[in-house]
Amino acid sequence: MAGRDKARFVCQACGAVAAKWAGRCEACGTWNSLVEEVAAPRPGALARPKSASRGIPLVGLAGTTPPPPRRATGIAEFDRVLGGGLVAGSAVLVGGDPGIGKSTLMLQAAARLAASGQSVVYITGEESIEQVRLRARRLGLAEAPVELAAASHLPDIAATLEARPGIGLVVIDSIQTMWLDNFDAVPGTLTQVRAAGFELVRLAKTLGFALVLVGHVTKDGAIAGPRVLEHMVDAVLYFEGERGHQFRILRGVKNRFGATDEIGVFEMTDHGLAEVANPSALFLAERRGHIAGSAVFAGIEGTRPVLLEVQALLAPNAGGTPRRAVLGWDAGRLAMLLAVLESRCGLRLSGNDVHLNIAGGLRINEPAADLAVAAALISAASETPTRPDTVYFGEVGLSGEIRQVAQAEARLREAAKLGFASACLPLRLARGGKRLAPPEGLQLTEIGHLGDLLASFAVAATARKAGKNTG
Repeated sequence: MAGRDKARFVCQACGAVAAKWAGRCEACGTWNSLVEEVAAPRPGALARPKSASRGIPLVGLAGTTPPPPRRATGIAEFDRVLGGGLVAGSAVLVGGDPGIGKSTLMLQAAARLAASGQSVVYITGEESIEQVRLRARRLGLAEAPVELAAASHLPDIAATLEARPGIGLVVIDSIQTMWLDNFDAVPGTLTQVRAAGFELVRLAKTLGFALVLVGHVTKDGAIAGPRVLEHMVDAVLYFEGERGHQFRILRGVKNRFGATDEIGVFEMTDHGLAEVANPSALFLAERRGHIAGSAVFAGIEGTRPVLLEVQALLAPNAGGTPRRAVLGWDAGRLAMLLAVLESRCGLRLSGNDVHLNIAGGLRINEPAADLAVAAALISAASETPTRPDTVYFGEVGLSGEIRQVAQAEARLREAAKLGFASACLPLRLARGGKRLAPPEGLQLTEIGHLGDLLASFAVAATARKAGKNTG
């Protein structure tokens, strides 16, 4: 028919459009990702007449604008990642693995905000009202004045929100369950997620409430749905952690109203998520000193210094390809570091299985961890423990040189605060900038090459053997 909408096939991974179905997307190479959708949307409940075009105001670069008002949720770690709290009219996307605690965190934040007098609406498209109430009772939040709804039809949700002025926060759990009748695509497809996200963000900007969208993630860890969804929101937060581990990390990867790469640390308890105000002390609480293969890394997550234990274990490989197992760090960077230790320092590790672990469940990405990982590997290879009161940080180059890293002063202050007596860090050359002024009671050991680190362990191993022989 002439008036019939023409069907098309849209890749749910990259958004490419094909005229006919194929098993593999020609644009991104993903298999079985093409889904049939309607090319032209029908007029639906959210269709609005076009307004008359009018000019837009233009201003110069000079001038100031007051910072946007914040609505603090009362959960300090959540507010820290947001940059101080929720901004009116903003949209926040929270993603994470199933069962990691996204809904628990959002319900706790909604209850805290509602208890402070704000009007809060929690809309779930995955659970029933009773399921949410059961979680609220388990968390001790049953008396919080949060308004609940179990719905996924976006026109009905929009009509309800437009009829309720003065809402402070709206939580949508999850965006992949929302759908509009403008499109024939099923909920969760690229077209539905993109259209639903756009409409909800438009409502938040128009009505002035803070919007939090909960999103699923793919097997690769990225938020499912179109990438444009991350572009249209103001902040993107990832909730990370191992399901078998009690620690959870809320990491900001985008924030138009605050710093990116900021983290909040939580501990999963029987009564929900508890804030961890001093994660360094908690991550090191179970550390045992004088164990070969362990080193303390002084890292920076966002603006927060965090001390972590790096653990390395070497096991002889009887035959075949040696195994490289990594938890919490980049496997490619470990391979590079092992190659540098062998080629530049003469440390033979190719015949061993190498296991590396960042204790506590936190995943670190900064190159400053190179020196701590190298210290743990050398310690394991020489069977010589690192000094239990020493922290390590520094980037390692391909020639074995130790390079400078940012925010060294903050790392040293955190180490001194937790009682560490020394720090091993990159050598600051005369032209490399000002000398560091270490905190009181902290001794600095500056090294310029991995060979210097290896030599220090050789001296310690010789002294250790001599002490055993004397004894």
